[in-house]
Amino acid sequence: MRLLVICPHFEPDVAPTGVVMTEIVHRLADAGHEVHVITSLPWYEHHGVEPDWKGSLVRTDPTEWGRVTRVHPFPTDKTKITARAFAFLGFTTLVGLVSLFKRSRPDAVLAMAPPPTLGLAGWLAARARRVPVVYNVQDIFPDVAVEVGAITNKRVIRLAEWLERFTYRRCDAVTVLSDDLRRNVESKIGDGHTPVRVIPNFVDSDRIRPGQRLTSYRRDFGLGDRTVVMYAGNVGFSQPLELMVEAARELQNRDDVVFVINGGGSGRPSLERRAEGLSNVRFVDFQPSERLPEVLASADIHVIALRKGLARSSVPSKLYSILAAGRPVLASLDSDTEVTRIIDESGAGIWVEPEDQELFTGALVDLIDSPQRRDRMGEVGRKFVEQWVSPAGVAAAYVDLFEELRDTH
Repeated sequence: MRLLVICPHFEPDVAPTGVVMTEIVHRLADAGHEVHVITSLPWYEHHGVEPDWKGSLVRTDPTEWGRVTRVHPFPTDKTKITARAFAFLGFTTLVGLVSLFKRSRPDAVLAMAPPPTLGLAGWLAARARRVPVVYNVQDIFPDVAVEVGAITNKRVIRLAEWLERFTYRRCDAVTVLSDDLRRNVESKIGDGHTPVRVIPNFVDSDRIRPGQRLTSYRRDFGLGDRTVVMYAGNVGFSQPLELMVEAARELQNRDDVVFVINGGGSGRPSLERRAEGLSNVRFVDFQPSERLPEVLASADIHVIALRKGLARSSVPSKLYSILAAGRPVLASLDSDTEVTRIIDESGAGIWVEPEDQELFTGALVDLIDSPQRRDRMGEVGRKFVEQWVSPAGVAAAYVDLFEELRDTH
């Protein structure tokens, strides 16, 4: 099968969605499928096109399994919403032109969001060649942007909601990560329109395994043998990581505990200012993807945090990697959502209501002072995730869906 994949990031970019799609594409290739990926030039880590990739508006590189076309993403500061919207439009226009003028005809199209405009580009590419298109939604837009206050203009919100419904209803199928997201999308599509399927993000439990906690990562960043409380991932408006900073402030008299925020994003500068003077807080830049198992193993407690209302529009896929690494998780997010259900079912951590500093710090201290309990949580989390969907399983689910849609298209 020849597949066209349209996504915002792809290797060597370190964006979480890029890691997900890269693994899916490689598994599709392992199964013998030919794939053409259309994506952006690498830019995620520093919000600017990486030096080795500058100088091209569009660049195509052949691979053993097909080819990758990268177009300029017009990167902007995430806090500048208008500029970012125009960047999305410019990027999507380039993606759309490349996909429409590609020489070979795909058997199916897979488009990933965010940004939501890529769903429209995928639909146009599929319609031009009369093939099915599957729209993979990682986060529900504009719900997330509205909840965090990134979009407040009512006209802009209405336009974004119209684009969301328009795209959902014209794709042959929409895939989401959880039942929460499925219900959200189905409520917007209405009866008799596009089917919504749950295909969760995978965890590579062969690559990510429980490891020794005294790693070279700890040596590199001076963490020693202390209890490490870590957040690893995007540091944006959706993540209320001030919870960690204020917990560190309360625990700054404890020499046996250190807090690590590993990652970058639009929210990091203000977080660093908030943590000024706290010797027990470390900020570490994104690490190469091949170092992920070591980063995960270096923590004794991993933190997941989302602002109120976001857990029904977004699923932090880092949860599965944390469990695969055999480490406990402390989550601060909405109750009765995908993450809280997994924590309750597996027993691999603790969750508290979102943005509640007292509950967060109290639960954290309980975990810090209970190393044996943490070990048990890590063990049961690893066993739970070993039953989870593998990268090959997720790729196979997409192939099954493509073949189903192609038979009925």
